[in-house]
Amino acid sequence: MNTKFSLILVFVVLILTGGCQSLIEDPKGSLTPGTYFKTQADLDASVSAIYIQFARDGAWGFTNRSTSYFGSDDFTTDPGLNKEDFRLFDRLSGGSGNGSLVAQWQGPWQGIYQANNVIANYAKVSSTDVLKNQAAGQAYFLRALGYYYLVRTFGPVPIILTQIDVNDRPARDPVDKVYAAIINDLQKAKEFLPVSFPGQPGKANQMAARALLADVYLSMTGWPLNQASNYDLAAAEANSVMQSGKYDVNTPYATVFTTNNSSESIFGFQYNVSGGLPLRSAGSSSVPLDEIATNGSSGWDDYYPEINFYKNAPKCSRTDATFYTTIKLRQPDGKTFKLVSWDSPETHAGHPYYKKFRAGLNGDGVSETETTINAINPSTNKVYDVIRYPLVLLAYAEASAMASGPTAASYNAINLVRKRAGLPNLTTGLSAQAFRDSVVYERAYEFAGEFGVRWFDIVRLQLLPKVIASRSPLENPIPANTNVSQKYLAPIPVNEMARNPAWVQNDGY
Repeated sequence: MNTKFSLILVFVVLILTGGCQSLIEDPKGSLTPGTYFKTQADLDASVSAIYIQFARDGAWGFTNRSTSYFGSDDFTTDPGLNKEDFRLFDRLSGGSGNGSLVAQWQGPWQGIYQANNVIANYAKVSSTDVLKNQAAGQAYFLRALGYYYLVRTFGPVPIILTQIDVNDRPARDPVDKVYAAIINDLQKAKEFLPVSFPGQPGKANQMAARALLADVYLSMTGWPLNQASNYDLAAAEANSVMQSGKYDVNTPYATVFTTNNSSESIFGFQYNVSGGLPLRSAGSSSVPLDEIATNGSSGWDDYYPEINFYKNAPKCSRTDATFYTTIKLRQPDGKTFKLVSWDSPETHAGHPYYKKFRAGLNGDGVSETETTINAINPSTNKVYDVIRYPLVLLAYAEASAMASGPTAASYNAINLVRKRAGLPNLTTGLSAQAFRDSVVYERAYEFAGEFGVRWFDIVRLQLLPKVIASRSPLENPIPANTNVSQKYLAPIPVNEMARNPAWVQNDGY
């Protein structure tokens, strides 16, 4: 982490620890005086602050960024302990007063406001147009990313693209208008950003903008917009990334989750424990409560997959690298461990866990051998990949097949993912619908447990009835009178509803 980045982090932490920030507050006004934007270094530091707003613990640095996504089958949590916020959404019973939901709302908004400040002021900086545009391009990308998660999670949200007065109470804009703003920002990002930033991992580039745009167009083909015309656009954007030749799936699947910035990482948030910016959704969060290391540290039991999601996984090396199925129970001597199956009556939860999120960066999460656990840490330096190349390949496969029927290129895209997973090529001759279902299944296990990827497929394809029907009776129970059709959107947090009395809460909350 460079000095300027670290200084901005200090400023951000000082402000954020002073209290919660509402939708109508302007973090940039608190961070710097009006004369801040003078040099390129000033501008670059302010762009770094946008990344931090998204990546910090109160936003996307911890498991609570996925609170409402616990309705998915790749996420469940403990039936007791202190996991009620996650458990309520796992039961499709979460409400607007859920404390952990705030991270899903505040994190993107704080990033959006910081991006707005950069976009409003970057042209005033004394620098070259190329450097200024590169800074602005990153701000446009990050603003689009924030809105993309907000609109898919909460539905209609205000489109705020300029600095606003603290007393403003903007209305919620329709979903189609929010998507139009996202697309406009990503088109600007494509225009301003270079194809890559050599030696500077973590900076959004043109390929990240194109990859995100492909995903945006694909989402628009499903609920609630159902705009099938966007299949062609999704395929075209994904294909542009594929044709760049800058990414591949040659890194072993397990290695992707134990190292940083692999050959398939298109965009990821960079973390630095010593700099005060840890990733806390790896390590302890994904470790069973039953597991206690020789140094006395233990798992937090925050999240793991549902039983039948695990049981329905394909038999392949990717599945072996994804799921943790042998629990290590420390014995009374404090040094040796008894190995038991995930469904042993000796375990607390009776579930498999996620192996791929345990290690963190080269073991700075869980330090272990096949038979022992030395330490379990909650804070890691692991990059969190928001966009991996397989997301692009599978977007292309689905979009191209749904646009004009499965082609050889459609099959090749999904087969690249399957080959790395240790699976045979997909059966040929499938209908467009059957091919799409195969892609959705592939994406479920390629991205199992990864920041809403599975949940957003469930949302756009309205899959909750199917998911619930295959749910094990051993999971946290869903109330019998639940109106499933109202559970695809999360509620607006209660404090935001109080600040904006003209808003109407999402149906069912």
